[in-house]
Formats: sequence, C-alpha cells, structure tokens
Amino acid sequence: RKERGRVAAKPVSAAPVRGASVSGHHSAKPARQAVALRRPTDGKGPAVNRAAPASPQPSAHRRAKSRGGPIRLRPAPDFAPEVLAIGSSTGGPQALFAVMSALQKTRLPIFITQHMPATFTTILAEHISRSSGFDCREGVDGEQIAPGRVYLAPGEYHMVVEQKGAQRLIRLTQGPPENFCRPAVDPMLRSLVKCYGNKILTTILTGMGQDGMLGGEAVVKAGGAVIAQDEASSVVWGMPGAAAGAGICSAVLPINQIGDYINRIILRRGK
Repeated sequence: RKERGRVAAKPVSAAPVRGASVSGHHSAKPARQAVALRRPTDGKGPAVNRAAPASPQPSAHRRAKSRGGPIRLRPAPDFAPEVLAIGSSTGGPQALFAVMSALQKTRLPIFITQHMPATFTTILAEHISRSSGFDCREGVDGEQIAPGRVYLAPGEYHMVVEQKGAQRLIRLTQGPPENFCRPAVDPMLRSLVKCYGNKILTTILTGMGQDGMLGGEAVVKAGGAVIAQDEASSVVWGMPGAAAGAGICSAVLPINQIGDYINRIILRRGK
C-alpha cells in the first residue's frame, strides 16, 4: 500500500510510552528515553515539552568546556550556506521550537530529523509551523525541494535528498536503522553533502547517543559547518556532546543563542 509516496513496510520504531503524546527518542529502552509533548489546556499554541528544564545562560567559560575538558572549536563559517540541517532527539521538540521561532525568514530549505515515531512527527510539523511561522511539513517521497520550506523526516523513514538533473528531490527510505534510530540524522547529512557540497550549515541539538556526529564529520570534510547545543541547556548532552567532542563544531551555544547565531551567518550573506 502506498501512502504519500512511501512504500509500506514493517515499522521499526519503538511503541510510544503509555501516557506520552510524543516520544522524543526511540531505542532499546524507550520508557526511560521518552519525552512528552503535551498540548496546552486551552488547545492553542505549540505543545510543551514537560521533561525539558528551562535553558540556563551559561558563562563563556562554561560554554568553552565539555564535562571538564576544553572543546576544540573550528573557525566560524565564512561561506554562504545554501541549506540548513538540524538533528535532534530527547528534548528535541522544545529545542526545535526555540531555534525555529528565533530564525528570521530565509529562502534556504531547512531539513530536520527528530528521533520520533510515526504520527507524532505529523503533529510536530504542525507545532513548528505554528510556533515559527515557517511552512513545516513531513517530507514526501519524490517531492521537489522548494526555497524557504521546512522538511521534517517522518517517523519510521530516513529522509535523504537526491540530485536528479537540475532538481533536488526528497527521498524516503526504510533502510536499516542507524544509531538504533529511523529516522536518523547521519543519512540525511550524508545525502546533503552529495547535493550541496560545502554549502551546508548543520545544527545538532539535545539528544541521546551520537547520531549526527559522523554525518557532521562528512559535512565539515566537505567544507560545511556544524554548531551544537551546549551541555547546560541540553536535556541530554549525547548527540551535541559527541559532535563537540569530535572537534567538528564551529560553535557550542546555549539553546537561546543558536537561532541568532544562524541568523547572523545567513543574513550577512544576503540569503
């Protein structure tokens, strides 16, 4: 059975935790890793991630260290990005709301992979649109990429980008899980490198594991840039911590500074 351009297959996602509207991550122990999105009692506005603490404002000294050790930063991006990619997991919905609502309008396409089961990614896309004003939807297989659109990987599918002549298209695959997840950040980033080369700006937000680190290494090797959320403002400093520890980041920032940092990079290049 085909649904929105996808090929039906046996899902790999873990079942959502009882009582949680959305799982922020799925792996071998979903009950410990789930992060709930709950709608406000008035039914309006974006869902609130009840598990995420308020983002603190760490000092510059705090941001320069990783679990007691220094973070080796790369030079700040000095290129004109053509695409923005974001990866997140546990605690990711609230972090995504914070970043996306801080972004100024741009013609860059934005690709997001959040570790989350099917159905809940549809809800998340709606909330991102409502909270940010961007047009965020789940990616559809074969869809041509449009400027200024936000594409969210649907649950149970890796979302990748394919170059076909002069066109760039969304492809949804049910290849093996990577980093115990599907969707996963790494395959998205690898595909963007093939299509956009050294014009990729990547952000790794809160989440368990290290998904996004290897893909981020490919982005940096191609000439792109990676920024990561800092430990103090992350619900779980797994994914961003792995990227920071690998020395691939140009900046490691609290969540409330990431949107402005991205704006400065994009707007100074007239995008």
